[in-house]
Amino acid sequence: MQSTTTTITSKLPKVGVTIFSIMSALANKHQAVNLSQGFPDFECHPELIRLTHQYMQQGFNQYAPSSGILPLREKIADKIQKTYGCTVNPVDEITVTSGATEALFAAISAIVSQDDEVIIFEPAYDSYVPAIELNGGKVVPIALEADTYQIDWQKVREAINPKTKLIIINTPHNPSGAVLKAADMQELTAIVEQQDIFLISDEVYEHIIFDDIAHESVLKHPVLKEKAFAISSFGKTFHNTGWKMGYAVAPSALTVEFRKVHQYLTFSTFTPAQFALADFLEQAQHYLELPQFYQERRDRFREMMQATDFRLLPCEGTYFQLASYAHLSQENDVTYAQRITREVGVATIPTSVFYTDQVDRKVVRFCFAKKYETMEQAVDQLIKNARLLKNPA
Repeated sequence: MQSTTTTITSKLPKVGVTIFSIMSALANKHQAVNLSQGFPDFECHPELIRLTHQYMQQGFNQYAPSSGILPLREKIADKIQKTYGCTVNPVDEITVTSGATEALFAAISAIVSQDDEVIIFEPAYDSYVPAIELNGGKVVPIALEADTYQIDWQKVREAINPKTKLIIINTPHNPSGAVLKAADMQELTAIVEQQDIFLISDEVYEHIIFDDIAHESVLKHPVLKEKAFAISSFGKTFHNTGWKMGYAVAPSALTVEFRKVHQYLTFSTFTPAQFALADFLEQAQHYLELPQFYQERRDRFREMMQATDFRLLPCEGTYFQLASYAHLSQENDVTYAQRITREVGVATIPTSVFYTDQVDRKVVRFCFAKKYETMEQAVDQLIKNARLLKNPA
């Protein structure tokens, strides 16, 4: 019998293994200090672990309601009221998700249809583009300003047309660490208030913001709130990224469509952690003290990095520090990041991977959500191998 070959046409032909997996694997292979992938190397609060274990032992191990347990949604609503002065209905405006990435995918899928245009700002978190393309949308990238990573709002106005369905913002911004200010939200309001355009606001680093800068959540701005999904992450806030716990806040009409998608992605999210988080959120200091906690790490990392030849760019939020090496080497950033992982023993992320056209600004991203000894070990490696950081050819 003659065999036949079954073929598949990829829906994401340009997508391969993520740079995060590649760089982490390279770091492991060469025993390099891994400042590439964005995760803490310290533990989350022991009380949160204890509470989760407690609810597991008490038998809370079956499916939660698809939208999330109501006590947790009520605590999220309380948190939003305290931090942003905004009232949201926990019943029909908050959905607990299996991480922020799932929330982003569900929100994009709820909004975007065939040939809809979606404006994103690059460098951009790498899950946006695949989700848009899987839903038949067209990505309209707008590059942030070099070094400052600010939005040129005139470019946004020029990109708007009848096919524009969605604008995705991210503040504090990964990978740059830039933060949108009140003036930016005013510009965005002026653009969308008379347009049939929706918003997704990726706010997973909402509590990791420095120098007394206020986080400008879309939830604080009435016009934007009525058009937006605000996406948050317990994993980023409480140092437990592996739990994949997040949530989405949106007006009830948008939430209805969001939940239609969510129920067929994961249906529901890890039950005992939901009960634990509901209890843990009663102590607001766990998130209110986060800016100081991470600013101390940012300041210490920047101080140590002064002894290296990198040029540090501004960092107002997130747990990422960008550094330019343009004066050290003309290698493209992927080649440079991989070489210093092998030869210097420190893994970073090249920022060209966050652009659809792979623009190379000779900038790499360091993660400082690490123990102080981890950061010190990394910087010691950079100083000891300073000559290897330079390769002008």
